[in-house]
Amino acid sequence: MVEQFRRKSPEEILRSISNMHRGRLKIILGAASGSGKTYHLLMEGQSLRKKGIDVVIAATGGDASPKLAQMREGLEQIPSHVWLLQGETRHDLDVPRILERDPEVVLVDGLAHRNRPDASRPTRLDDVRYLLDHQISVMATVNIYELAGMKELAERLTRTQVQIDQCVPEDTLALADEVKLLDVTPEAILKRLQEDGAATRSNHPLFRRDNLHVLRELALRFVATGVNEDLEDYREKHGMVGASGATERILVSAQYHWNGSILVRRGQQVAKRLGGELLVVCFRPLNKKLTKEEATFRRAIAKLVEKVGGTFAEAPLQREKDVASELVAYAMARNVTRIVMGQSKRTRWEEIWRGSVVHKILRQTKNIDILIVADRSERNGERVLPARRKAAEAANPYRRLSQAELEQQIGKIRRGTLKVYVGAAPGVGKTYTMLREGNELAKSGIDVVIGLLETHGRKETGEQIGALPLIPRKRIPYKNVTLEEMDTDEIIRRNPEVVLVDELAHTNAPGSEREKRYQDVETLLAAGISVIATMNIQHLESLNDSVEQITGIRVRETVPDHILHQADEVELIDISPKALRQRMREGNIYAREKVEQALANFFRTGNLIALRELALREVADDVDERLEAWERRTLRGPWRQREVIFVCVNLRADSERLIRRGFRIAYRLKAVWYVAYVQDHEPLTEEEAGQLAKLRGLTERLGGRFEQYKAAGRRKVFTQLIFHMNENGTTQVIIGQSARTRWKEICEGSVVQRLLREARHMDVLVVADQASDKS
Repeated sequence: MVEQFRRKSPEEILRSISNMHRGRLKIILGAASGSGKTYHLLMEGQSLRKKGIDVVIAATGGDASPKLAQMREGLEQIPSHVWLLQGETRHDLDVPRILERDPEVVLVDGLAHRNRPDASRPTRLDDVRYLLDHQISVMATVNIYELAGMKELAERLTRTQVQIDQCVPEDTLALADEVKLLDVTPEAILKRLQEDGAATRSNHPLFRRDNLHVLRELALRFVATGVNEDLEDYREKHGMVGASGATERILVSAQYHWNGSILVRRGQQVAKRLGGELLVVCFRPLNKKLTKEEATFRRAIAKLVEKVGGTFAEAPLQREKDVASELVAYAMARNVTRIVMGQSKRTRWEEIWRGSVVHKILRQTKNIDILIVADRSERNGERVLPARRKAAEAANPYRRLSQAELEQQIGKIRRGTLKVYVGAAPGVGKTYTMLREGNELAKSGIDVVIGLLETHGRKETGEQIGALPLIPRKRIPYKNVTLEEMDTDEIIRRNPEVVLVDELAHTNAPGSEREKRYQDVETLLAAGISVIATMNIQHLESLNDSVEQITGIRVRETVPDHILHQADEVELIDISPKALRQRMREGNIYAREKVEQALANFFRTGNLIALRELALREVADDVDERLEAWERRTLRGPWRQREVIFVCVNLRADSERLIRRGFRIAYRLKAVWYVAYVQDHEPLTEEEAGQLAKLRGLTERLGGRFEQYKAAGRRKVFTQLIFHMNENGTTQVIIGQSARTRWKEICEGSVVQRLLREARHMDVLVVADQASDKS
């Protein structure tokens, strides 16, 4: 609400006036040809035509597939200039004819197109700019590898030459009023190319399944980076401080010392696994000259940071004893989420007398995680961070399977396929897309039914039902009302090939056979029925804390991450926050009376930008995991050492956050992970027993192993933890910040401090005590 009263600057006023005389540009971005950009472009055009907008087609390529021909019906097409280049037919926009026709919107396929030599403007992008300047809006398409800079990166990552005659400048997306990423799985792209008879194109090395995975991840992360810049601009404009909760920013605090490169490597690999940005800083006293050895280390560190794609900085230090304060201030100013640093070399008494940099940082910041890297001087940084598990021993092909193993293998063969459409927020179009795919499958002869549908009164969504049969809901009496849920038993009796299920995170009515809808879906899959489902990113269990940090709302209905990870296909339905808020104002998401409240709360622009980035990065991580899993099945070679994560919890309220953080790190590292609680008193109160059961349930739901130990008293807790950590071969410990005062820590001791002293051979991650600013 503050925004509407803020006075606009002269620059903003001039920009607004200029935009009034300029058309709007929307770009649909895809990972590769075959991702459905043209189909989506035409679908958008049809949607605008139904709303009374004057739309014409200027160029949609030469594809004459039945689907595209059907989608073109009713849309006026302005003929293009046809010319030949080395025997290949090319199509240029007829800009004078478009200007004469003067439509409100022009649909333009293939933004990265070079015009004929004698054309007025050299490229299609120049034509589009010309149309925009003449108050004609444009919707256009482009592939990720057609952006300058991205082409070279795509070629390097896929080890394949991308054969295109024209790239658009990398800042082209910045010119657009809206960018929509069309996220499609490699399997879907390859299937479309085969259906359209594009065998020659699908045989190109770029269209190998693994390369399509790479291009898809590249597109997701590229858009996420742009969204992050928008988010930072928005937060700065609105005076918000601290990390947004949508992305990780890793700061390595290094010294010009032999272990500086180890810390940089560790930070780089953490940043890579978490999809975050890497910053490296070296604090240097102003009155101290570098020795010859330090100067050598400085050059080496700067060169390494550049090589791994990080940002290197040298910060002045007034007094050496102020380094902790300076580091915290530096991190806060840059919205850092995690500081990576080395172990303290001081004894306990030296730390009490002179202080420890690590402990001072832990006392001064409550919303930045601190990763203290293990002291591996003997092995000279032999192990940094594994990306893959050790390969399992190959099973003996002659060993006879047990009955249980046989049943398990048969179950895998019979199991249905799961596809999940993921969105950043309600209203992005997940249900609409699910229904559209259901109808396309039905037209192909697949037996498809609707198991559970929530249209929320949206007319556009309801129109997509078409001829799909709907399984009646099961009526469940509860107290004085009758509730309705998906009738899983009836679906199994009906036995379709595919069932459509909306809102995967839904909690079933009391008295239902299964508590959650995703459990119903697992039952359907086990019965051999394939499922296409929908969910929003805020319902993913391990993101619960990030979502609360972003929106200030604790989401109660969640889906365990393994549901998404085990899905055969995951696709993101992307939409810009501006377009989503406009859909809300038009009444296409919630009822009119709820619109203003939603726009002022969950659907605030800042929330939607952050959730969009969260969704983009999560699906990009999922793509990366699937590619690695595929490589593990198809490639041979040695795998690196196994990681073991140990999460230490107590019965405080923040322990659930530690477990979720532990899962996300363990999943990224392909690590075995434990959650450990040491009981130091008996008996537990009813409240403590309830909290313990809650922690155990969360751990098991996320796939971890919950361990409960007993200690004779509070001082023996640490001894138990260290014993079991060493017994399990722990490589990284995750623990919460100490709640004790400095004086209490001196008198009674601190588990965190003892851990840092006596577990130097392990990495120790101290998780932030509280969420960042939620303004």
